[in-house]
Amino acid sequence: MSNKKLPSTGHIDQKRLREQIQVFQDELEEIQKEIRTFEALLHAHISDLIVEEQELFIFYKQIKKAKKTKRLEQKKRGKNYKEIKGLQITSVKKKNIIQSEDQQEKKRLYREAILHIHPDKFSMNEKESDIATEITSRLIEIYKTGSLETLQAYHAHIFNGNTDINLNGVASKVKVFHKDNYLQQEKERLEKAVKLAKNHHLYKVITEYEDPLTFMYELKDYYEDRILKLKKRTRKGL
Repeated sequence: MSNKKLPSTGHIDQKRLREQIQVFQDELEEIQKEIRTFEALLHAHISDLIVEEQELFIFYKQIKKAKKTKRLEQKKRGKNYKEIKGLQITSVKKKNIIQSEDQQEKKRLYREAILHIHPDKFSMNEKESDIATEITSRLIEIYKTGSLETLQAYHAHIFNGNTDINLNGVASKVKVFHKDNYLQQEKERLEKAVKLAKNHHLYKVITEYEDPLTFMYELKDYYEDRILKLKKRTRKGL
């Protein structure tokens, strides 16, 4: 009679869970890679439009905020109050100068950060979208008036995840797992992450569009239309 011990059921279950975890991990990484690659392709073609639209949007919000402040002040002073000088919002005129190496580096950092933190990425979460808008506003301010060192520091601040928002699309929450059910919960976490990744709009474009590149033209039309409308809305403030 053989004395060879059979592996315990617990050991078999752990092995199976680890295999399943690896499968989900590999699938998630592959999906994320496809999304990043496609996103980079889109940015390469429409990044200028994205940046212009965001700058106009921030300017538009500043105008609205200024008008709201003006209305509140008028309300406080009474209906018959008339301001002698109208509130004027001016923008810094662009100067046609040859950019130095520092200016080129500032532009690179600025574009990289603004594309990374663009509020459209957080459109499904109003709180995170508002934070992203505030960060973008601060980014534009630093780019226009701050030093290269200040922009480098803020760029690092954003990319190091110190912005109170989730830059990877899914909020990361620290959980304390019990030793006995860690593998099961890790498998479930990855399974959910894969489902969320598959529901990502860009992944649906990649997998459902007959030609995913047609989405690039849709985006281009969208941003061109947004820019046209925002220019009309901010014309009086320019």
